[in-house]
Amino acid sequence: MRPPYLLLDIDGVLIPFPNADGSTPATHARHDVVPTGRSAVNPVTVWLDPAHGPMLMDVIRAGLVAPVWCTSWRQDAATLIGPLLDLPALPYVDLPRPQITTSHPNGYLWKRDHVDAWLRDAPAVWIDDDFTSLDHAWAAERTAKGTPTLLVQPGPHLGLQPEHLAEVTTWVTQLPVARAA
Repeated sequence: MRPPYLLLDIDGVLIPFPNADGSTPATHARHDVVPTGRSAVNPVTVWLDPAHGPMLMDVIRAGLVAPVWCTSWRQDAATLIGPLLDLPALPYVDLPRPQITTSHPNGYLWKRDHVDAWLRDAPAVWIDDDFTSLDHAWAAERTAKGTPTLLVQPGPHLGLQPEHLAEVTTWVTQLPVARAA
């Protein structure tokens, strides 16, 4: 049986948001990248923790999840961010570019309806920093209906931590499909 998807966000998960004083974690290194459609004379500065690549690779190599980018970076996640972390090319959810002024236009994360349609009835772990209580209720409802769904929510100023991936591994290994495989 197919392992659950591991949906990975970038902003607030791999790229922390600056603190009020503009600082980012000392563990993160500066990189300038040029996203699709942007001029090379106007790159975007991102801060990435080089430890994230090996941490994610440990989970990926275990074969318990099928990693997929789930981010507004879309294909740039695979071509710009992943290589900076020494991650292999990963597929991505081709999210739309909605004209919204908040990430929760309906009270829940704007990506959720698209992710729900993309996942269909596949089990998933979704790591994102921007879930609301309605997103957690959605995950609980999917799980209650027989589609295991775990939401992992790092703090947006710290991002992904080892305990988040430990939670993923523990959850996945407790799934009936993981034990049968």
